[in-house]
Amino acid sequence: MSSEEAVREVAGRARAASHELATATRATKDAALRAMADALLASAPAILAANAEDVARAEASGTAANVVDRLRLDEDRLAAMAQGLRDVAGLPDPVGEVLRGSTLANGLELRQVRVPFGVVGVIYEARPNVTADAAGICLKAGNAVLLRGSSSARSSNAAVVTTMRGALPGCGLPEDAVQLVPGDTHDSVKALMRARGLVDVLIPRGGAGLIRSVVEESTVPVIETGVGNCHVYVDASADLDQALAIVLNAKTQRTSVCNAAESLLVHADVADEFLPVVVEALQAAGVTIHGDPAFAEYDDVVPATDEDHAAEYLALEISAAVVADVEGAIEHIRRWSSGHTEAILARDQATIRRFVAAVDSAAVMVNASTRFTDGGELGFGAEIGISTQKLHARGPMGLPEMTSSKYVVVGDGHVR
Repeated sequence: MSSEEAVREVAGRARAASHELATATRATKDAALRAMADALLASAPAILAANAEDVARAEASGTAANVVDRLRLDEDRLAAMAQGLRDVAGLPDPVGEVLRGSTLANGLELRQVRVPFGVVGVIYEARPNVTADAAGICLKAGNAVLLRGSSSARSSNAAVVTTMRGALPGCGLPEDAVQLVPGDTHDSVKALMRARGLVDVLIPRGGAGLIRSVVEESTVPVIETGVGNCHVYVDASADLDQALAIVLNAKTQRTSVCNAAESLLVHADVADEFLPVVVEALQAAGVTIHGDPAFAEYDDVVPATDEDHAAEYLALEISAAVVADVEGAIEHIRRWSSGHTEAILARDQATIRRFVAAVDSAAVMVNASTRFTDGGELGFGAEIGISTQKLHARGPMGLPEMTSSKYVVVGDGHVR
């Protein structure tokens, strides 16, 4: 069987499963999510053993440390995956929610209601936690899901999916609601991107190359997630002690994720006071600073290039620059941002309002770390990704973003 035939076969099974999911009750879906969570924990030894195989292969092949970190599972991360499923079970069911409704002048009753997409394909790189997050969110929103992780995580993903599928029949849902896309080559990815009519929407999660490939090559509609060149701007009015703590958290709390800070901007009026402190603190945390001339005056700061200001490092590195004022920060962000998350650290309310209004990113933080751009942190439960596009969904994509809508019009013998 060719890659295209194999992918279309599982997509057809997903389509059949989606019909059952579309009418499943909240009680049934929530029971399935909790059963999936329990199964992950019960199967921890097998899942962690499979993950160890993936990690060993990655390390043997010289994979970068930050990629290995995203790939690695341990008991705490597996417990977080299970808790994510339980959190989603505790959220309201979006299916059937009335978005708007009215009675027209002619007596017709109009309702716009949320409905599932149907079949959602998710293409992602070496993060096995995405396997559980995506499956849980899609299932709760009434969708069947086709999961295409990277070959580097194939053992982990297979173990996680097998475990979750096994929990579904006992709850009255079909196993084919959650499936791995067969194949390790790009041919299977291409086949998924061309399964229009069987797959309703694709969501890519990963680096810029993966996202660009899916957006440019897919005939299936795509919700585009984005890379995170996230900026933190320290204004002249900032509480500098607080600003230092936020900068360190945003950059170093976890470096291998898209909401980690990659760029630091500092107002010229506080540069003499703040730069020595922030440079020392970042370097003490192991961060390499790629700085403009003001930052490059400090020892071990690497002079920044345009490529540095544009980079999503996903590592203990950061670009840094001094700007004349908030307008300079806004212009720098407009030039280099990926549209994910920007933060302003300031006390002056006029400056904050100007920044929030002028910065066109999916999320803007005020006196808070960029690390809060996350579905779980914002109370949405596990997220399926951060959308940086402007159609359908933007920012953390939780349950409502995994639905479409349809109109229900009720009459009493009405004719036009």
